[in-house]
Amino acid sequence: MGSMTTGPRNPTLGRLAGQFMRPFARRKFERAGMFSADSATGIRVIDGVRQRVSSGETCYVVGLGVSGHDAGASLVQHYEDYPEMAISELARRLSLLGVKPSQVAAWATSWDYGIAEAVMARTMFEQLPGSLTFLKPGSATTWNPFERCQEALRAPGLLRHQIGLDVAPPFIMLPHHENHASMAYAAFPFAKSDRATMVAVIDAAGDRGSISHYLARDGKLTELHCNDSVPDSLGIFYTTLSSTQGGWTPSSSEGRYMGAVAWGDQDRHTNPYYRRLREIFHFGPAGQILLNRDLANWQNAGELKPYAPALEAITGPPIPASRMWNPDAILKIESIQHSATTRARVDLAAATQLMFEDGVFHIVDHLIRSTGSDQLVLSGGSALNGIANMKLLDHYDTRWYKRNLGQDTRLKLWVPPTTGDAGVTIGAAYSLALRAHVPLGPNMKHAALCGIPASLGMIESALESEPEVQVERLGNISNEGERLMVADFMAYIIARDGVLGLYQGSAETGPRALGQRSILANPCNPDTQKILNERVKFREAIRPLAPMVTDDQADHFFELSEGAAADDYNAYRYMIMTRKARPVAREKIPSVVHKDGTCRIQIVKQELNPLVYDYLKAMGRRLGAEVSVNTSLNVGGPICQTPAQALATMKRAKALTGLIMVSEEGEVFLVWHAVETSFKDSGGQLRRWLDEYYSPEKQQ
Repeated sequence: MGSMTTGPRNPTLGRLAGQFMRPFARRKFERAGMFSADSATGIRVIDGVRQRVSSGETCYVVGLGVSGHDAGASLVQHYEDYPEMAISELARRLSLLGVKPSQVAAWATSWDYGIAEAVMARTMFEQLPGSLTFLKPGSATTWNPFERCQEALRAPGLLRHQIGLDVAPPFIMLPHHENHASMAYAAFPFAKSDRATMVAVIDAAGDRGSISHYLARDGKLTELHCNDSVPDSLGIFYTTLSSTQGGWTPSSSEGRYMGAVAWGDQDRHTNPYYRRLREIFHFGPAGQILLNRDLANWQNAGELKPYAPALEAITGPPIPASRMWNPDAILKIESIQHSATTRARVDLAAATQLMFEDGVFHIVDHLIRSTGSDQLVLSGGSALNGIANMKLLDHYDTRWYKRNLGQDTRLKLWVPPTTGDAGVTIGAAYSLALRAHVPLGPNMKHAALCGIPASLGMIESALESEPEVQVERLGNISNEGERLMVADFMAYIIARDGVLGLYQGSAETGPRALGQRSILANPCNPDTQKILNERVKFREAIRPLAPMVTDDQADHFFELSEGAAADDYNAYRYMIMTRKARPVAREKIPSVVHKDGTCRIQIVKQELNPLVYDYLKAMGRRLGAEVSVNTSLNVGGPICQTPAQALATMKRAKALTGLIMVSEEGEVFLVWHAVETSFKDSGGQLRRWLDEYYSPEKQQ
């Protein structure tokens, strides 16, 4: 066993620095028009919302992410460039609702930046002199808290200017983890029950700390614990190891590294790294997680020197930022059969995952035993870890509850589709509403909630501006017969190993494409990943392809957990939860079954996405499986939002067979890139399929 040092180096100095900074930071943000929820202005605004709602008035509350990644407005898609695109969309949405910006009841932010600045000061002084490295360029490239707080100060003025207000409205700053928890709880299928619900927020970092526990009941959210520590973070641990051992930049590394786990040794008794890496955390009482600062150094130097020598002795040296995405540095499983080095790297990925799971289980176990609850909502970026979510459901079953608590129940788990920071803009609005005692609304049914669907005019205008594309109208999905034919035609193409883009309706919230901005492919062909790589975009073998499946066949192919059965298996609608594939899935739909036999599934219901549901039904008739490969509609950039971006994505793809575009009015366009290249045939194959499918003989 190595040494174990937990807690800050200078706790008293850090505490004094934080206490000294807090009033200065608070006054600075108040001068900019940003107020903490517990300030006089915050209390006045929240009480005003409560009184107006109590009198029967409809109030509009806007949640804003004013700086950092996933910045934007809660009523629309969260764009990276705050506030230009997001606020323009917000203004358009308000106009459609007949609401003037001056009539918005409250503007809430996803962070309390005054608290964040004080916590940053405390964290810096806690670790002096080592933490002075954080002042150097490159120490925090992904999310620099100093820059983000300065950026936030400009937000009220920018909003006033762009949205056309005479005076900037007060921004009410809500705590970051409360926003995570509020959105997750208020949208939860069991939120309206009279039973207590546990909410665990596990994040890289928030404005106060990195781990928070809540208990919710009857529309009220009560904080049980916040660790008030940025370094003692499961999220930073996973991000740092996945990036510096996987070779990808933070925020791009976590999902890829989790994919690599399937090739590693997932047995705690035999994994060559697990026992030594286990020393990275101390698990204390009451679910406490404490970082071993004899191993970690990211609390001192961030990305510049994240490892202490003792950790480097376990894992090997970290991959520096200068080599991220270097083909010779990134973790590739294609050489797993030939390289002992690669085998060691995937074993380390598995050990990292096991260590992360230990931490999550430690937190959840404490929550269950201390509250006696059987309902859990997970939020924060770390809740995207589908493997850990699956294992929670498998472990806390009826036998566990009977044996440990004497209860005839089991754990019920829900994870929102916007569990990361994309969701805290929504969460800020939810949080202010909960504080104002606004009654709970309907629970979340589908993640396609942001932005405004493209109108017929918008799509036609985009098509007219692209001389290299050709188009064929296929009908209108508002007509059931025409929708069924369009869906069957889509399945006809996919069954022949074509690859189609699908652009319809409002865009998805969260990190997953769920049938609004998707690329569809054949799940029955084991070479589908190769086809996607050749024809559309490069997607590493380390990243599993995900299936969408009808609610009728989900349990046929996948081992659904009763712990996710609430609201007709709502938890499986968002590609957040992972399950084991049944033997029939391995045989019939091999391209969506990962190396370890798991699948990150999306269940599609007819009433929520009729076109995709009908397409999946047609896949069942043509291939015997109501399943499709579903990956995001993007090539070398973010998931597309506008018709023009969808067409640009199709053009950038090597040889996407075609693109299905559906207007708000239901008009369906089949679009293809009409150029001749080494990969593209000017749509020749697609037109032949189109002629075959719609031939008079077939229609008879």
